[in-house]
Amino acid sequence: MMHRMLQFPQAWEWLMLHEQRPAGTSGLSRSSKAAADDALSEAPATAAELAAELAHAKQAVIQAHPELAGWIHDVEVVAHNQIIVSELPGGDAILHGTLLFQVSEDESDILPLHFRITDRKLVTYMSDMRLSVRLQLDPWQDKLNRCQSAPEGFFVLLGAVLETFHDGLDRFETRLGDLEQKMRKSNRTGLMNVIFERRYELLHWSHLFIPVKEIQGAAREAFMHTLLEQEEFKRMELKLDRIQGLLSHYAMEIDTLLMMDDAISNFRGNDIMKTLTIFTALFMPATVIGAVWGMNFKDIPWASERWGFITVSLVIVVTTILIYWWLWHKGWTGDLLTGRHKGDRAGSSGGEDLALVGGDDAPLSRRSRGGRVSAAATGAVRSADAAGSGVEHDAPLPARGRR
Repeated sequence: MMHRMLQFPQAWEWLMLHEQRPAGTSGLSRSSKAAADDALSEAPATAAELAAELAHAKQAVIQAHPELAGWIHDVEVVAHNQIIVSELPGGDAILHGTLLFQVSEDESDILPLHFRITDRKLVTYMSDMRLSVRLQLDPWQDKLNRCQSAPEGFFVLLGAVLETFHDGLDRFETRLGDLEQKMRKSNRTGLMNVIFERRYELLHWSHLFIPVKEIQGAAREAFMHTLLEQEEFKRMELKLDRIQGLLSHYAMEIDTLLMMDDAISNFRGNDIMKTLTIFTALFMPATVIGAVWGMNFKDIPWASERWGFITVSLVIVVTTILIYWWLWHKGWTGDLLTGRHKGDRAGSSGGEDLALVGGDDAPLSRRSRGGRVSAAATGAVRSADAAGSGVEHDAPLPARGRR
């Protein structure tokens, strides 16, 4: 176990504890951990020597800081989020526990950060040195020097942890924007899987955010008014509120995409059922006549006539045309049998149909069937004529975007 004590101008200190790595490994990446584990498995004697060295280093830390003996023993077996607020003998508040955080862009690169915080002393125990190295750079080192207490210094550390969080949310926002554009241009069946991937990715970030938010509340409980007025705690509160707003907004966007995809699926399903129903009705005369003429009767009408087959075929065609005309006249066919132009979105009408949108130059909606103009379009034309002739007419309501 490697340890380092940092002293700060405002009379608080930070004890950094790290797991010691085998010789020849840097301890700064997951690949080095894997290489070290392979080396230990191939050399039992070296592993035994390393274990003895680790035990000796741990004992040296405990002798120098006897109050950490029980805490070190407890956190070595903890691999999940844990936040505990308690008191030391004498009534001094203490906040300790474990925080799982993502170190790099790799979502599987999750490491535990064990911490123990009193008013004047911060103790951290990590298996990786990447976060400690990052905190020695600007602006983090300057922020630590300005901190008034150990709890405030811990929130500077959390700010460095959330840097990876912000980068991950920025990448997530880019992928979510690409998904929205793909769904707008061509809503395919496979996009549902992409939407669920984005949902699981958002759940990953939410899972990492919840314990950080819990630490904020636990710190308020433990240190109360002494921490609430300090700069880095206030800054962290604003940052957490901003992240929570982003997560809520992203969740709402994904829910909207899911509802849109579900609505489009229902629309397409209704289109298919309506189309099948129309084709069933159109071919019903041919089915009925074919079934009757296929019966095993001796005398079938027009079976022996010269023009019998042609006559029956004409009856079938005429009856089918009449049924189609009747369905079209009732307005039940819509654009199912006319098709849509390439680029038309699901739910938009084909042919000459135009969407009603807000704006001065926006086209007005009209029905393609028979070229009849809708009442709204007629009212708009009358209003335009009135403006030119000076005669007053009732104007239609403005579009939704202009109200």
